[in-house]
Amino acid sequence: MPVDGRAKAPDRDPRAERTATRRHAALAAVDSPGPARTPAGREHPPKAARSHAGGAGEHAIVPVGALSLGDSPRLRGENAEHTRLLAQSDTEMPPILVHRASMRVIDGAHRLRAAILRGDRQIRVRFFDGECDEAFVLAVETNMAHGLPLSLADREAAAARIVVSHPQWSDRAIASVTGLSAKTVNTIRRETDTGLPELRSRVGRDGRVRPLTSADGRLRACELFTRSPDASLRKVAEQAGISLGTARDVRRRMERGDDPIPPQQRARGERREPPTVERQLRRAAVAGRVNPCRDPETILHQLQRDPSVRFTDSGRHLLRWLNDHMSGVRGWESLGDTMPTHCAYMIADLACAVAEEWLEFAEHLRRRAESTA
Repeated sequence: MPVDGRAKAPDRDPRAERTATRRHAALAAVDSPGPARTPAGREHPPKAARSHAGGAGEHAIVPVGALSLGDSPRLRGENAEHTRLLAQSDTEMPPILVHRASMRVIDGAHRLRAAILRGDRQIRVRFFDGECDEAFVLAVETNMAHGLPLSLADREAAAARIVVSHPQWSDRAIASVTGLSAKTVNTIRRETDTGLPELRSRVGRDGRVRPLTSADGRLRACELFTRSPDASLRKVAEQAGISLGTARDVRRRMERGDDPIPPQQRARGERREPPTVERQLRRAAVAGRVNPCRDPETILHQLQRDPSVRFTDSGRHLLRWLNDHMSGVRGWESLGDTMPTHCAYMIADLACAVAEEWLEFAEHLRRRAESTA
């Protein structure tokens, strides 16, 4: 037992530390001009595992044709204006960061595009050796640290992906990578909770593994106090894996006849219902939106003014099709209180089915636009 009687410090996750070591070695190798864009007070997780691997300053010369773009955290893809400005600059740009196994660019897509625009055949790169999921996390971190900043939609989508690929990371750890608040990450985690493994602990920013709740430890302490009423707080705290203060609180609650688990903590421990289909569709629509305008009539009017649409047979056919399917459900507010209650779920399912078809259509168009860009 520790000399001071305190509960044993949380364990470290060796796998998380090895992952972070490779990631932060690559981060250290990136020459980022100007101040970092990481929000003040945020640290890259896990902090305890941060190290600079040997050879971080080395780079290689690679043909531009050997590299590929992909898995970018930017939902809208390349910013053509930013690429043009980089291509016109005479300043030597730092090496780009590349995933060695796939030869995909992790950080520096705009620099690669600018090199191609200038007619360069080769470009300086630094390699990252790690898994694809680690490479994506590193792409988010490096884009947060310098260069063209990620939008809020980019960061929320990245957080949703990291929640799935690294479910063992705490909300604060993911927040430190994506530049979001821990509260926002927690909301995203709840909305993407379906299918994720049930975890009793998570890895924090410092690389330590901590339980999600002390409820289990409180229950163990309650059992220990029941069997041995005179047991010391230090001994119970160590055996139950809780802090000395938590053990003291459990004993006091038992003396008062209260539940050893506080009501607020018990309520937080209850499993939340999975997000509704409607909420998932709304998040998908917001994340995929490119045009800031949300008014369908305004968007349709913009299309009608486009000469390539107005003056071609295929364009006019497209406009007629859109006009026939853009009536929407205006006035639905007046129907909400008049429809039979037992039909509400059926009508909601119908609305979701139509929305899913439109989202599938939108995804098809976006993939086509990205493949021909």
